[in-house]
Amino acid sequence: MQLLKLLKFVWRHPLNKNAKGKALIRVAKWQLASRMLAGPIALPFVEGAQLFAIRGMTGATGNWYCGLHEVIEMGFVLHLLRQSDFFLDVGANIGSYSILAAAGVGARVTAVEPIPETFAYLEKNVILNGFAARVRTCCMGLSDAASTVRFTSTLDTVNHVMADGEVGSGVDVSVMRLDDLVSDDVPVLIKIDVEGHERAVLLGGEKTLEDSRLLAVIMETNGSGARYGIADDELVIVMSRHGFRPYGYDPFRRCLLESNPTDGNTIFIRDEALVIARINAAKRCQLINGTI
Repeated sequence: MQLLKLLKFVWRHPLNKNAKGKALIRVAKWQLASRMLAGPIALPFVEGAQLFAIRGMTGATGNWYCGLHEVIEMGFVLHLLRQSDFFLDVGANIGSYSILAAAGVGARVTAVEPIPETFAYLEKNVILNGFAARVRTCCMGLSDAASTVRFTSTLDTVNHVMADGEVGSGVDVSVMRLDDLVSDDVPVLIKIDVEGHERAVLLGGEKTLEDSRLLAVIMETNGSGARYGIADDELVIVMSRHGFRPYGYDPFRRCLLESNPTDGNTIFIRDEALVIARINAAKRCQLINGTI
């Protein structure tokens, strides 16, 4: 069933529409290579960059199968950012978005990843691409106050802060406030993927959210906050308090869309006119299966 689900995802992915057969060949190559070769394999990514991957890394392999695993959000990153802009990647995992921003447009990146085993791959990907001077990596979490919290550690892209009463393998991680992490170096774009802990991250970043240099925030709004008793509507309320409105994005037509902020991920934007001007003027970036 999992393989069938994967094949449907790859076949229907919009970046594969003109070369579906080649996409399926990439799936077959990975399925064979990942079983035959020991250790991580470097897979081609955007603008000549690469990502190390092993079996079970759905984000990295999704980029190999489809060019951009999350084409809407990743397309927005490529079209909004400019060289030397500051991008903050909260919940960086192995670094797909961090390498995307650094390789695709030359942005300066801080990548925050709390799980030590995953963080090791993040660092490997930064070194693999020669981005040590461009990408700052932080093995930690973000929350509304400095403390130590327990995270799950075996769930790949869905590792999260363990809720009260939750059982399973975990790891204790130091967390700090977003405002304390960035200080006066305010990012142009923030991506927050923390599996339901988003509200706490936002509350620890009130000063940053208020700064006009921050143009947009990409954030999960998929109901995962329910494990902590937090509804997605509460995220919208926090963002609206700082002047941000929720949008979707069409990376092919390069236009913002009115969005239901509960459809998986939401792009929150404050200065619509400036963001539109930026995305319309952005250069096209080279992917493994075309350009965007």
